[in-house]
Amino acid sequence: MEAPDTDLLEAVAALSTAPLAGIAQRLREATLPYLGSSALVIFTEDCTGRPQKKAGDESIISRVSIAELDHIRASLSDARELRSGDAGPEDAWRGEAMLGGAARPVLAFSSPSNALLVIADPQHPAETADTADPAGREAAERMVRYLWALAAERIREKVADAPPSYLIESRAASAERLRVTAELVDHHSTTLETLLAALRSPALSDDAARKSATDVAAKALVGLRTLNDRTTELVEEPVATAFQRLREDLKPLMNFSGIDVQFIEPPVNGRALPGEVAHAARAIVRGLVLAMVDQPGVRRIRTQWDCDGENLLVNVRDDGPGELSTAAPNMARLAQRVEALDGTMSVDVMAGWGADVAVSLPLDPPARQLADVADWKLGERELEVLQLLAAGQRNRAIAAKLHISENTVKFHLRNIYRKVGASSRTEAIAMAHSNGLR
Repeated sequence: MEAPDTDLLEAVAALSTAPLAGIAQRLREATLPYLGSSALVIFTEDCTGRPQKKAGDESIISRVSIAELDHIRASLSDARELRSGDAGPEDAWRGEAMLGGAARPVLAFSSPSNALLVIADPQHPAETADTADPAGREAAERMVRYLWALAAERIREKVADAPPSYLIESRAASAERLRVTAELVDHHSTTLETLLAALRSPALSDDAARKSATDVAAKALVGLRTLNDRTTELVEEPVATAFQRLREDLKPLMNFSGIDVQFIEPPVNGRALPGEVAHAARAIVRGLVLAMVDQPGVRRIRTQWDCDGENLLVNVRDDGPGELSTAAPNMARLAQRVEALDGTMSVDVMAGWGADVAVSLPLDPPARQLADVADWKLGERELEVLQLLAAGQRNRAIAAKLHISENTVKFHLRNIYRKVGASSRTEAIAMAHSNGLR
């Protein structure tokens, strides 16, 4: 009887118990004996907050985009259709694709859960004799496919059994990704509107229109290259500086559209804006201006910022026919962005007189309602256990963190459930979260 491959068994065990955050690294370690790679990327839409799980060369994995992964998935799907009825695996594709901003050889696998595995620069270990022939290569890739199936199933199970804290974090990450994507869409929409206005302008000759469009495109490219730094800033920004950046964003549209965009300056000594509020306010105004420009007969748009010390007050008004629809998808997205910052937006539309939009964005995050631990009468150790529980920790991790046994953790949990009035672990976590414990 052939002795079992202990390395393989250990790799399978590691994958079977891998946390979501470390599953890409575990899978890469398990596959390296069979298939070398510079990087490994898992793309799964089950994890809405962090759909990419990556390991390997940092210069590659730090630049991988969802657009690149979608293109690879489409190539795999096309290959599957071409191979339908032919011999060979239908869940794999090998070829050259953009990954991490550069074209490189990749090997991609799908899974029943629609997850995608992409291996960059796949290479069979040269020192292994039985991988030098086609049969050996096929056997090695079959082993990689088996390990990937285990990892994909582990991801599916972990997501299905995720604690409330993971779901909250995932939704927050999804909302942030939507915010950044929406801001990019607004930036590009403004640029494209400006390009079209310049190219269609009857006041410009062909040469002048081409030069203007080239200047706009060059400026947009420079802005795009620096946008990542701008969107990730968390520092405060003077309100006057934030407003000036808005003027710069909309200046090209003013030059070519024939619409008079007026700016009412905020007080120079107004309170500085948190970075996320400044970014959101500019994106909201850009979105409102673009929505107003879509109406026929708009000749003038006025935008004003003010600050009352606690809120940024934004007002955008047009002189159009009063046909701005609050039910339009672009307006609904703007309303969602305002709500995400606990702000308010009111739209006053008057037929024949135009639309008046007022937005208020609080400068401070809403105060958390902290739990009154005196009412729960929790001991010091019980409170520590509840805080770790609310953070998504399992019993074993709580025990390790507090240097106590798992049985002691279970003892404390029973007391906690009784004192807070919870009937289950999930209910206790929900009650802790609702009272501000994370």
